[in-house]
Amino acid sequence: QVQLVESGGGLVQTGGSLRLSCAASGSSFSSRAMGWYRQAPGKQREWVARITITGTTFYAGSVRGRFTISRDNAKNTLYLQMNSLKPDDTAVYYCNDGWVPGSWGQGTQVTVSS
Repeated sequence: QVQLVESGGGLVQTGGSLRLSCAASGSSFSSRAMGWYRQAPGKQREWVARITITGTTFYAGSVRGRFTISRDNAKNTLYLQMNSLKPDDTAVYYCNDGWVPGSWGQGTQVTVSS
C-alpha cells in the first residue's frame, strides 16, 4: 500500500503562490493516476486536480487556470503549484489516488489571508 506525505502548505496573502508536494512510498506511484483534494473548515472534502499516468491533467472549475498539477515518477512525488490564491482556497490539502482515494494522510494546511 502506498503511503503519502503532503508538505508545502503555509500562510499566504491573497494573490500569493504556494507549491505543495506529496511524497509517495511504494512502487506503484508511476502506475496510477494521482490527485489532489482539499477540505475546508466545515465542508466536505472535495477533489481539486488529477493527473493520469500519461500526464493528462484535469481540474475542478474553481481552480482551473490557477493551479497546476504535475508529477515526477523518478522521485515518486506529486506536486500542486497554486497561483493567484484566494481566501476560498483555505483548506487542508491531501494527495491520494486520482480515481478511487484510499486511506488519507495528514494533509498540509493552506491558509490564504484577505
